[in-house]
Amino acid sequence: MAGIYIHIPFCKQACHYCDFHFSTSMGKKEAMVSALRKELELRKGEFQNETVETIYFGGGTPSVLSCEEINDIINSVYENYQVSENPEVTLEANPDDLSKNQIIQLFKSPINRLSIGIQSFFEEDLKLMNRAHNAQEAEQCIREATKHFDNISIDLIYGIPEMTNERWIQNIEKALSYDVPHISSYALTVEPKTALASFIQKGIIKPVDDEVAQEHFKILLDKMETAGFKCYEISNFGKPGYFSKNNTAYWQQKKYIGIGPSAHSYDGGRRSWNINNNPKYIKSIENNKLPVEIEVLSKTDKYNEYVMTGLRTIWGVSLTKVQEEFGKQYLKYLLQQADKYLEEQLLFIDDDKLIATKKGRFLADGIAADLFMINL
Repeated sequence: MAGIYIHIPFCKQACHYCDFHFSTSMGKKEAMVSALRKELELRKGEFQNETVETIYFGGGTPSVLSCEEINDIINSVYENYQVSENPEVTLEANPDDLSKNQIIQLFKSPINRLSIGIQSFFEEDLKLMNRAHNAQEAEQCIREATKHFDNISIDLIYGIPEMTNERWIQNIEKALSYDVPHISSYALTVEPKTALASFIQKGIIKPVDDEVAQEHFKILLDKMETAGFKCYEISNFGKPGYFSKNNTAYWQQKKYIGIGPSAHSYDGGRRSWNINNNPKYIKSIENNKLPVEIEVLSKTDKYNEYVMTGLRTIWGVSLTKVQEEFGKQYLKYLLQQADKYLEEQLLFIDDDKLIATKKGRFLADGIAADLFMINL
C-alpha cells in the first residue's frame, strides 16, 4: 500500500494558531495547480512497483480549489500511477467553502471522503482562532454534506482558553448529533511565531492550560467510547470501517509521496520534504527540478519513529518487531525505559504489544520521547 498527499498552500485567512505553510494570496493558484500536476509526473518513477490506495488533499485549505482543479489533479494521479480500484480520496474542507452546490459537485467527483474543519460550534471560539467561518456555517455545511457523503470526518479543537468543560461537552454532543462516522480532535497548541503565541505573550489571550486540555481529553475519550467510536490514534476516533486509511498508513509507516510546497515524503528508508516557498517551488518544478531535501534515516531514527507512532495508536509497539528489526539491545533498552510507565499504569503489555493505557494516552508523546534511543 502507498499513498499520495497533495498540499494545497492557500487559505482565505490565517488562523491564529496555525504554523503550516500557506499563502492568503490566490494569485499563483493556477500556476500552483499546474506545478502540482507536473510534480506528480516527475515523481512517478518512485512508485513504479506500488499501488496507490489513498489520495489526500491537505493544506492550507484544499477546498479553495474549484472542482475542476481538483479533478485535474486527481486525473494526473491516475495518468501517472497505478491506483487501486476503490482508493480513499479525502479532501480537507472549510465550512465556508462547502456551499450546497460545491458539495454536490464534489460528490460527483472522485472525492469520497470529506474532512471538515469545524474546530468549534461556538462563535466565541471561532473568533478567538480567527476561523473564516461562523457557527451557523459550521452546522449548515454538515447538514448538507451528510445528504451526499457517507464518509465524513469532523475536526474539533479542545483546550481553548475560556472553554469550560460544559462547552466542550456541548461541542462533542453537537458533532455526534450529526451521526458522522469519524471525528478528529486536537489540543490547541501554541506554536512559536504564530499570532496566538503573540497574543498570549501580550496578555490579550489567556495562556493555554495543559491541565484543562487533559481534562477535556478525558471527557472526549469517555464521550466517544460511549457513542461507539474507537480511539485508534490519540487524536482520531472512528466507527468500525471508518478509520482513515491515509492517516493509518502514516502511523504504520507505509510509503507515501508528498506533492506541493512543504510536503513530506517517506520511502521506508528516507524522508524528504519540498521547499516551503510557493514561487520558488513553482519555478523549480517548471524547470523540471524537484525542490527537495532528503534525510537518510539511521536505524536509531527508524526505531524512534516507530516508538513515537506506535504509542499513539491502538496497535502499539511490537516487541517482536523491535527485536527483529533493531536488535536485542534496542528491545532491552525499550523495556528498561518503559518499566516506570508500566508501574504507573501509563503503559501496559498485551500480546507482545507495548500500548498506552487510557490514562497514558494524553501523555503518549512525552512517554515516547523518554523511550527514544539517544546514542548508540
